[in-house]
Amino acid sequence: MASIAPHNKSKQRPVHANLAKVSAYDQVSGLLVAVLILVGTGVGVLFVIFLTTQNWETNVSIPVIIEPTPGRGDHAAGIAQDLEAPGLEELEEVLEPQIEANYQAVTDAVTSQQATLENVDGAAQTTDGGTGQGDSRPLGPEGNGIDIVPRWERWQIEFAGSDLATYAKQLDHFGIELGTAGGGVQTIDYAANFTATTPKRRTGSGKAEDRLYFTWKSGSLREADLELLKRAGVNAKGRIPMQFYPADTENLLAFVEQQFMGDRPLHSIRKTVFGIRPTSNGYEFYVMRQMQRSTR
Repeated sequence: MASIAPHNKSKQRPVHANLAKVSAYDQVSGLLVAVLILVGTGVGVLFVIFLTTQNWETNVSIPVIIEPTPGRGDHAAGIAQDLEAPGLEELEEVLEPQIEANYQAVTDAVTSQQATLENVDGAAQTTDGGTGQGDSRPLGPEGNGIDIVPRWERWQIEFAGSDLATYAKQLDHFGIELGTAGGGVQTIDYAANFTATTPKRRTGSGKAEDRLYFTWKSGSLREADLELLKRAGVNAKGRIPMQFYPADTENLLAFVEQQFMGDRPLHSIRKTVFGIRPTSNGYEFYVMRQMQRSTR
């Protein structure tokens, strides 16, 4: 009896089954795309955080701020507003405060200070009973103004920095010029650009000086000024060191003070203390504190 052998045929897989299979290449490609998306998202988030945390500095147009402070100009000191110099009887009342003011206070005009000293000396030497009462207005350019504390008396600047190099950078950034006066010398010796290898030196007459200036009675900053002047080749022995502020820097200080003051009237301010802090462009002034005048 004949038998028929079974016919074993291998079963073929459909073509679409190979297409549905995920290859190793596809897995690696998908992983790389996912990593790139995550990295891009992270960079985008960090960039947004960077933009929102930056203190972007913009150029602000600063208006010129003028204070109509009273001053007697080249008039003699006195107890009224009189063009005539005071007599000896009135001079006794004003001579001692005037000497104290010239040696301790800081004025905004060297010429006004010199003229006042000349007037007081002339009155003392040539007058034995003058009829005038002098001018009771404080030192400064001649004029009348509201009752405010003048800038040279109201402002105090505290320089930040523990070394002489930083202090020199701050002076140069704001265009502050150092100088020495007195000591029997009729001219003022100036020095500037202290961060340069060779600082700039010049000599000028006090009659041509009308900038705001400050001086130190004592302390480390006075010694720092003397050291910088010495390095610049300026002889400061027996002379008074001073800091001369350009008009732009003076106006900048007035603007910073005004912004901090807000709606408060200027005549209510007795003292404004400025500080200096570093910025991306160098340094800037800011108000550390203000003190009010006592009510009368």
